[in-house]
Amino acid sequence: MDIFSMVLSLLSGVALFLFGMSLMGDGLKMVAGNKLEAFLYKMTNTPLKGVALGAGVTSVIQSSSATTVMVVGFVNSGMMKLRQAIGIVMGANIGTSITGWILCLSYIEGSSGLAKILSTATISAVVAIAGMLFRMLSKRTVYRNVGNIMLGFSILMFGMQTMSGAVAPLKESEAFTSTLTMFSNPIAGILLGIAFTAVLQSASASVGILQALSVTGSLTFATAYPIILGIGVGAACPVLISAIGANKNGKRTALIYLLNDLFGMLIWSIAFYSVNAIVHFTFLNMTMSPVMIATVNTVFRVATVCVLFPFIPKLEKLAKALIKDSEEDLEDDANFDMLEERLLRYPALAIGQSNRVMNDMAKKVRKNVGRSLNLINDFSQDKFNKVQRKEDLIDKFETKLGEYLMLLTKRELNTIQTRQVSLYLHIISDLERVGDYASNVARVTNNIHEGNISMSEEARAELNVVMDAVRETAEMAVQSVEKHDKEKAMRVKSLAAVVTALCEELKMRHVIRLSHGDCDLTQGTVFNDLLNSLDRIVAHCTGAASAMVKMYETDSDMHIHTSTIADDGKEEYRRLLVENAKRYRDLFTEYQEKYNIEKSKDRPLSMEPEPETEKKGKSKDSKNKSIL
Repeated sequence: MDIFSMVLSLLSGVALFLFGMSLMGDGLKMVAGNKLEAFLYKMTNTPLKGVALGAGVTSVIQSSSATTVMVVGFVNSGMMKLRQAIGIVMGANIGTSITGWILCLSYIEGSSGLAKILSTATISAVVAIAGMLFRMLSKRTVYRNVGNIMLGFSILMFGMQTMSGAVAPLKESEAFTSTLTMFSNPIAGILLGIAFTAVLQSASASVGILQALSVTGSLTFATAYPIILGIGVGAACPVLISAIGANKNGKRTALIYLLNDLFGMLIWSIAFYSVNAIVHFTFLNMTMSPVMIATVNTVFRVATVCVLFPFIPKLEKLAKALIKDSEEDLEDDANFDMLEERLLRYPALAIGQSNRVMNDMAKKVRKNVGRSLNLINDFSQDKFNKVQRKEDLIDKFETKLGEYLMLLTKRELNTIQTRQVSLYLHIISDLERVGDYASNVARVTNNIHEGNISMSEEARAELNVVMDAVRETAEMAVQSVEKHDKEKAMRVKSLAAVVTALCEELKMRHVIRLSHGDCDLTQGTVFNDLLNSLDRIVAHCTGAASAMVKMYETDSDMHIHTSTIADDGKEEYRRLLVENAKRYRDLFTEYQEKYNIEKSKDRPLSMEPEPETEKKGKSKDSKNKSIL
């Protein structure tokens, strides 16, 4: 066999091996559904459990990188703390060594009896036939996925055999033997292991190729050991790549994976070669077999975890020191630890903690509203991505707070506490909806940017007026929730009425521009989408403020009526309504002058206050239009 054919055969074996491993892992994940993920973030309350789960999950999906990438996602979304993730990452490094033992099956040989039954060819054929039957004949998805697992296993074993067959002739090559001897130098061997695994992006594949090379009889312990040390470090490459778009804690989790193997490589290379310099180990020239490769790989990984396990808090501190938090990261950190389950026995304390976390949620919602509105005039992909990341955090707030408050409802609560918990649930729901519509504003703005859709200066000026009113409404709503301020809640209600009226008015003005041919339907669609989202933002701001006002009432009606705010102080509410209407009429005039916009003769922006003689039967829309 010439060199070209040998390399081609080896690469085809690597391709089959990687495909089989991927197919088997994907099938296992599909069969397990979300159970693997649930284990990862629910069963990691102690580092030891984390190590055990990380090892178990990785032995199932056959990829420490996949497990760690999954964990990076959990930490990035706030589901898991960094310290919890460290245990799982350590366990993943142990679990990935299981693949080497599975591959040892491909080297079982024999021509008769038990050896023939357990031979690779027999096992692969039986499993492949069973997998194909499951894949083709089963109607249930779960059985089809089981078939994928079996086919993946068979392809993996066949790929391993192909690799072994490709390198088998090298046992007779003196040039190959001398080349391998070169890598008995520790530094050269470690660098080879790092580079090789970084290219393949799989520690299991690298160990598999090393096992295939061992069948030539030319691979010694002195050569294999440094390569195995380097393989773990090289496997961090795909994990580091996966963390490029993650937040600081996600990046730290990926860094922990690298640090774990880097420290393991440094500790055991220094320890081994230092002792060897004194003792001179006699087994360095021992010929390695696939089983011995698997043994050394497993022992190295288990020993690394045993040494580093007591230093998990130190690893966390080191990761935080290497990837430091900015002021904004610290400000936006979600401290869900305040929602401690042991406080549920003391409802007053639990409600107080819930209030603090809810206030934190309200601040983050207000900031994200501001970020999404800023995108309309100053779009960038990074800013858009940030809005979406913060929206995920806001969703997490609602989930964590909602679950905690629901647990609180099962305790013995007095009337006031029951009211508080119920209304807190209303408030966090409204805040989450505000976040959703802010995210929708960002998505519409992204569509405008990607579609290269332009808006007229008049439409942009009109939007700026509404956006200023929305910013003020969101700010007032947060202050009302934080300070339990009824006056601020009334301001929210009046501002929301102005925003709703503005949105209706501007939609009509845009219809006029459409009829005059000043803009097209595409522009009209995105303009209306933005106005609808802005209107819904202020509506839910009003809902949150109304719930806060309702909290200190004594009636038994727990339903949230936004009209309650106005009913309790009709004269004050009307005064604020007229005041806000005038302010935004004047602001619109300023924008017209700033952008030299000609006032519409067909439909001027009217800001006359609602007449005192208004009938109670008037609809909400007619009320809002009469304000303007």
